Amino acid sequence: MSTASSSAASIRPLCRDDDESSALSQFNQSFVISDNQDVSGDPSAYLKTASWKLGDSSDCCSWDGVECDDETGHVIGLDLSSSFLYGSINSSSSLFRLVHLQKLSLADNNFNYSQIPSVFGHLSRLTYINLSYSEFSGQIPSKIFQLSKLISLDLSGNVSSFSELTLLKLEKEPNLNSLLRNLTNLKELNLGLVNISSEILDILANKTSLESLRLRECGLHGEFPMAIFQLPNLQVLDVRSNPYLTGYFPEFNKSSPLKLLKVAETGFFGKLPDSIGNLTHLTRLDISRSHFYGPFPRSISRLRILNILLPITIT
Repeated sequence: MSTASSSAASIRPLCRDDDESSALSQFNQSFVISDNQDVSGDPSAYLKTASWKLGDSSDCCSWDGVECDDETGHVIGLDLSSSFLYGSINSSSSLFRLVHLQKLSLADNNFNYSQIPSVFGHLSRLTYINLSYSEFSGQIPSKIFQLSKLISLDLSGNVSSFSELTLLKLEKEPNLNSLLRNLTNLKELNLGLVNISSEILDILANKTSLESLRLRECGLHGEFPMAIFQLPNLQVLDVRSNPYLTGYFPEFNKSSPLKLLKVAETGFFGKLPDSIGNLTHLTRLDISRSHFYGPFPRSISRLRILNILLPITIT
């Protein structure tokens, strides 16, 4: 590249689209900013939008929490997690004008029990969504499950700060199986504390791309498909606090990448298989308050990097 072209590239404004700058500013202005712990509970929370300003000299790509494409200047990432945002998001929100968004995090804010708008489905380029711990409520809209490029989806922890009641639901159509059927590229799924109240069907055992599956306290019931333990890329499995979910451990392969395995407070039962010693990447195992019995197999001593091992309940 010539010096002239390099110089031109260095002075080219990244934020090319005035409508995107305006959309970001309007989105910020739609909220009440409140720096108390009921809005953002993270001790490191701060108001990321405090420095956002419109104007000829303003480059929205330099704003805190905003990521732009180096080539096009379009906004492709927005991280306003733990930003003291209080209010609601409706279908007319300027957020949905950011049609080039690929990553979105609004975690740890307070959206005042509003529903997740179905127009999220218009952001068809999204690969990452994190709406955890933000007091959204109601049925999760089916349009989210049409975001075929999604790799990571986190809707966990949406409970009332007053009553600790679960706010988000996935009970009727669309349900868990709809989600799994449509989101074929998922690597990370966290629906902790979402009211699902269903069985886990074998369709989950076909999600070979899954690396992390977190379904804590979701009202799951029935027998857990044993084939899920054999998913070739699964590193995190957390189904704790589902007391009506039953199952047992399979024979584990030496190739298993499992690093974290939590089935505490479930109906899982049986003896721990000797093959648990094959889980050489395992760093955390939680089988407390479940129904395993008998002594630990000697092979567990082969797990040199296992740093936390919670006790089982002898039944």
